[in-house]
Amino acid sequence: MNRWRAWDAFLEASAAGFMQSSWYADFRASVGYKCFGVVLKDEETVVGGAMVIKWSYSPSECFYYICDGPVLANDESTALATFRAILDSIETHRRAETQTVSHLRIEPRWSALPSFVQGFQPLGGPDPYTEPRATLWIDLRLSQQALLAQMKPKGRYNIRVARRHGVTIVEDTSERGLADFVRIYKRTAQRQQMDPKPPGYFRALLALLGARQQVSLFFAEHEGKRLAAALVVYFGRRATYFFGGSLALKRRVMAPYLLHFEIMRHAQARGCEWYDLWGVAPPGHMDDPWQDISVFKRKFGGVEVSLVPTLDYIYDQAAYERYLETLREPAVA
Repeated sequence: MNRWRAWDAFLEASAAGFMQSSWYADFRASVGYKCFGVVLKDEETVVGGAMVIKWSYSPSECFYYICDGPVLANDESTALATFRAILDSIETHRRAETQTVSHLRIEPRWSALPSFVQGFQPLGGPDPYTEPRATLWIDLRLSQQALLAQMKPKGRYNIRVARRHGVTIVEDTSERGLADFVRIYKRTAQRQQMDPKPPGYFRALLALLGARQQVSLFFAEHEGKRLAAALVVYFGRRATYFFGGSLALKRRVMAPYLLHFEIMRHAQARGCEWYDLWGVAPPGHMDDPWQDISVFKRKFGGVEVSLVPTLDYIYDQAAYERYLETLREPAVA
């Protein structure tokens, strides 16, 4: 929408994540969630704000969720004023809600928590309604030779192995591409004992972002068989590996390694400066469910990025306890 153009431009010029964009809010709305935005300006210049998702976990209760945000200015005094204005606006919205709002959840892209953020608490246990707080960024401003040189030796070796085996990389956002992606993604989720997103989630994402040329599907093929897939989102100066997977067969050809290296080359050609591998287990956390995929991702080198933890501000303690109880309920088959 035109009224959000300045907000999206503000985000793209900063280090903000794509989940704060107006088009991501449109995407979440298209798959059933309600959203509202708070944008603060100094005259005509955007200085900060937040896109807020409303997440209902019962007919009468919900919570507010700010993925990748809120987004504040670097200047501390401006950031403080903006943060307070965001909370005030959200409070006004909360008071008009027909449902009880148990809590406000924020996941800002901050490396350290500002002193003015008070009253928020980190999560007490596993929660599916979160995004990764540790990730790995690959610097695409490097030459391709330097990009390979900064990788772990095994990463470079596996890329060469894939090339020797004749693995090829294709980009395909057609109906066939979507079907192949969902198939590979679902098999990967089953193997890793994860709950997969439904096919409609990816269909809606491709439909919305495809017209903007901000999303792509890549596949690694060997002898006509698609072995690995990646869904990549482009936003500002960053390309993000958002979803993906690989099949268990033909592991020896190392298809996923060449897949991601070629995605990096493609992103470089688009003018991207960073490739975000979207989530790794923090160092030393051997029991983290992301550990296996993190071993793979770290072979590409890059810069480890640690963000402040997911934080909740509790409005209604009793409702918050009921929310936590929903997380402990067994899944219905």
